Amino acid sequence: MRKISNVFYITIGLIILAVGYGVIAAESFETVTNSIKSFVSSSFGWYYMLLLSFLLVLSIFFIFSPFGKVRLGRDEDRPSFSTITWIAMLFSAGMGIGLVFYGAAEPLSHYAINPATAEPNTDAAFKEAMRYTFFHWGLHVWAMYGIVGLALAYFQFRKEEPGLISATLKPIFGKKMEGPWGVLVDVLAVFATAFGVATSLGFGAVQINAGLDYLFGFSIGFKSQLIIIAVVTVLFVASAWSGLSKGIKYLSNTNLILALALLGFVLILGPTLLIFNVFTDSIGGYLANLISMSFRTAPLNNAHREWLDSWTIFYWAWWISWAPFVSMFIARVSKGRTIREFMVVVMLAPTILSAFWFSAFGSTAINMQRKGIVDLANTDTELTIFEMFHAMPWSILISIVAVLLIASFFITSADSATFVLGMQSTYGSLTPPNSVKIIWGVIQSAIAIILLSVNGLTALQNTIIIAALPFSFIILLMIVSLIKALQSERPRSERPRRRKAKENV
Repeated sequence: MRKISNVFYITIGLIILAVGYGVIAAESFETVTNSIKSFVSSSFGWYYMLLLSFLLVLSIFFIFSPFGKVRLGRDEDRPSFSTITWIAMLFSAGMGIGLVFYGAAEPLSHYAINPATAEPNTDAAFKEAMRYTFFHWGLHVWAMYGIVGLALAYFQFRKEEPGLISATLKPIFGKKMEGPWGVLVDVLAVFATAFGVATSLGFGAVQINAGLDYLFGFSIGFKSQLIIIAVVTVLFVASAWSGLSKGIKYLSNTNLILALALLGFVLILGPTLLIFNVFTDSIGGYLANLISMSFRTAPLNNAHREWLDSWTIFYWAWWISWAPFVSMFIARVSKGRTIREFMVVVMLAPTILSAFWFSAFGSTAINMQRKGIVDLANTDTELTIFEMFHAMPWSILISIVAVLLIASFFITSADSATFVLGMQSTYGSLTPPNSVKIIWGVIQSAIAIILLSVNGLTALQNTIIIAALPFSFIILLMIVSLIKALQSERPRSERPRRRKAKENV
């Protein structure tokens, strides 16, 4: 246990305090966290909008700047994973399970229940629903993950620093990041990761439970969800034990195959022509309105502002809270890529896949709602996708594939998180001990189980969103540190040109 840092013990202590509060005073925990979350959303919404937009612009700059040629590693390093496997890993660790959970439910909500600005159940609401769904899961999110992941990968592989958030701040603060301040930064990252993944485990268990109930009459309730989490825990711990190049690699490829199969079913059995038309039209609408959506805060319309707080600003805070986990994992699997290749693929591949996914599932759900085939608008979120499948041919087969995909995404996210948590609590080790990964796997599952038993997942979700605010300031410091460090690359990139100039003379 000599490899374990103080970050491990401090974070465990904070987790025990937070979970203990959630169990002993569940209602108070939810009330307090709701109040703080509402304050953060209403007071800092403008800041989140500016921050994510700035990160998008910065990402584009890195793609076209001379820094794009810099390799994340030594100049002779090359990628460890094929491009397809790499994309599958990005997709799985980033937001795979969310796509299944919200694939039909979010566009449907923006269309029929609570549109951003349009009247419900209208053509305008349909277009707006798809546009805003693309916005919430698109370029801004992946630009943010890309920038944070770029900083981590650059310092880890190019500068040979430990794989820690705190290590990326050394160009600004120097050796202070090796002391208490560095521990504080890493504790915040580990805390957000542990609770963020535990929340997903809880919500994933609820949706798997709903799918098994639909398919096999598996009763919905805490006991069923406990069994699901226990089984999944055994599977992702076994995967974590096998290592990055085996467990997560094979799971990510499996996820991609299952996701494409499910997408194919919906594309063929759903309103195929409508899906392609909606995808094309919505991409255009998304890009045409990107600037206005990026800076929209609705200061003079309370109803519109409430919608933004509930959706856009909630998403921006939620994605920021996931940045330590997702970005660190992306960085770990991206050694050997150039900055340009890294930013282009991280931004575009998941964005395009997500857009087509929402076009297929969202258009199918909204089409059913418009034609009165099934009332999906009044269905619980975790059941929406299964009720949609019920109205399609081969419903049992499609539902089975969906449950397998949710479970696979579920296992991959938890597996990836145990790896990242292991890195962060063992001084940034690229190969954290299996014992540490197993401990973190059990802790994540225990958090989910305990809070499911007292209906505390909403409060936990609020806690993660609150933690996003201080971490957003760390992201800004990481950017300053990265740009400062990249200045040392400029003379190196210009040397060949100078040599050629001398030869010509």
